[in-house]
This record gives sequence, structure tokens and C-alpha cells, in this order.
Amino acid sequence: MTEPEAAPPAEQQPYSRSPTGSPPAAEGTTFQQTQADIVAHQAETTIEAGSDSDDPGYETDAESRASTSISSSVRDYAFEHGRRYHKFREGTYQFPNDESEQEREDMKHAMVVNLCGGKLHYAPLDNPQKIIDVGTGTGIWAIDVGDEYPSAEVLGIDLSPIQPVWVPPNVKFMVDDAESPWLHPADTFDFVHIRHMNSSVKNWPKLLTEAYNHTKPGGWIEMQELLFTLNCDDGTMKEDYPTARFLQLIKEGLAVFGVDLLGVTRNAQLLHDAGFVNVETKVFKIPLGVWPKNRTMKLIGLYLRSVIYDGLQGIALGPLTRGLKWTPEDVELFLVDVRKSLMDASTHSYLPFHVVYGQKPLNT
Repeated sequence: MTEPEAAPPAEQQPYSRSPTGSPPAAEGTTFQQTQADIVAHQAETTIEAGSDSDDPGYETDAESRASTSISSSVRDYAFEHGRRYHKFREGTYQFPNDESEQEREDMKHAMVVNLCGGKLHYAPLDNPQKIIDVGTGTGIWAIDVGDEYPSAEVLGIDLSPIQPVWVPPNVKFMVDDAESPWLHPADTFDFVHIRHMNSSVKNWPKLLTEAYNHTKPGGWIEMQELLFTLNCDDGTMKEDYPTARFLQLIKEGLAVFGVDLLGVTRNAQLLHDAGFVNVETKVFKIPLGVWPKNRTMKLIGLYLRSVIYDGLQGIALGPLTRGLKWTPEDVELFLVDVRKSLMDASTHSYLPFHVVYGQKPLNT
């Protein structure tokens, strides 16, 4: 693996944090805590459905995002079917990295933060000093965790140099391939964070072995992943639901490139196999759409629907044209019914969200 390219120092640069969609502060801490308790309970049990016609709409402030200024060899991009893709290790990741895709990534962050009651992780960290965010994307989690742990050094790595220039002084980003050998010394990190990477990583045992070797004894790793299989608890999802068919086709397309979209269910075993102990698993339900009755759960469902709806083309083009050899015209025609099904609030579907974390033994 070539030496990773680093963004320029940002020790004295100001920064701003992206909104997470949390309930307004004016409503009070008690209200927020109550909402968090309700959401946590429903996410792990059964989501209460609301009126099928109740759709609050969606608004967002789309902030412009400057690419990290690094060497031209990794700042170049590849273009296909009108979408922009990473150039470094071209073809490794099957999804775009352009502005609309970055906005989706930030929405996914807001969705998870609301689902988890504001938590950025579940691993029981104790004053971590070195944190790595694998597949950092826009860098939003790394920035937030850098703000939460100001004494820690936070490193975000990704194939795409799309992170902001203005960041907290303890956060930096590097262009690197997590599936290549890690160049850091052994036992470097107190916490390894991996989120939304299941659609990208081909060799999880290799990556997690690297993570284990570079985690300090007593340090933690956490994986947070959506399981892209739609479920329904009340029988409102029909067998021919177009969105379910869409996810199945994406799974088949990614399989051509050696990616198992449903490998999330093996994450706990993968951590055990890599040598981690004290492995814990939490599974939540994320509603698809605005059908839940609870206000915060409705917002979470709105995020997920927007993440999928706004990204349909970007999600589909790589796996379906590269993997399944569809034409772009075939993709667009297929997506017509998928878009309609996503807006149908009478279908009470959801995606499971798996959080798995484990610890490197102290005596290693």
C-alpha cells in the first residue's frame, strides 16, 4: 500500500457542526429525554404506527462542502453516467462521492444520532486518546467525536477526499484504503469506529485483523451497520413491494464484486474470530417512511426514506450497470415504481440496524 495522503494541518481553523435533526432545545431536556426513551424502546421492540396520511415533509440546509486539499493524484475523480466517483483505488467502492451523495451521508448520520438518543457510540470508552474512523465519508462522525473528546486525536480515513477543510484541531483526515495493510504502529488506537461500510468491504476478516493488531490492549472497536432486508411486523408489506425488490437487486449486483450486503449478521462472530472479547450486540428497528406515530421515530423514518429516495440513482447505477449489466435507461425505468412505493405510508416496513462492539483483551 502506498503511503496515505494527508490533508493539510488544520490546527487553527474554525469549524461548524452539521445539524443532527434533534428535537428543538426550546422543548426542554425532559421532553428530549422522554422522546429518547420512547424511541429506544420502540426501536428495540415494536414501532407504533400513526396515520398513513401524516407526512410532515422534509427540509434541510444543504451546506456547500469544500474538498480536502491534497495531492492531485487522489483529488482527481472518475465520472460515469453523469455521477462522480473516487479515483484513488478506482472501482473499489461502487457508489458516487459527489455533493448529493455527501448530503445523503450526513442525513444517515443524523438518522443514527436521533435513533441512538444522541450517542455517537455504545462502547464504554474511558478517556480515549487515539480514535480512528474507518470509511469516514464526509467526516461528520469524526468531527462530532472530536468535539466530544477534545483531548483525543481523531483520524478519519476514506478513499475519497471529500471531508471539510474546517475541522476541530484534534481531527484530521487521510486518503487511505482500510483493506490494505495499516501503516500505523501496533497497539495505536483506543477506539476503532466503523459505520455504513458493509456495502464496501470485501474482506472483513482481513480488515478486522488489522483493526485488532492496531487497537491498544483494553481498547474497543464498534461496527454500526444497516441490514438491507426490509421487515414488517403488521402484514402491511406486500410480497411484490418494489423497494424490497430494489434492495435484492442491489445485493445481487454487489455480490459480483465480492461484497455481501447482508453480511451484517456475522459481525459479532467476525469480532470474536479476530480476537476481540466482551462482544455485545444491539439491534434496532429503523422505520422506512413517516408511518410511525411517535414524533422522533417519524423523523428517523423520514431520514431513512430520504436517504434511499434521494440516492436511488446513485445507489443503483454501480451495482446494476457494472454488476448486472443493465443499461442506465433500464435502471431509470425500474426506479419509477420504487419511488412510488417509497412514498406509500400504508406500508409499515423497517430496516434492522445492528450495533456490535468488542474489546481487545488486556493481556495480549
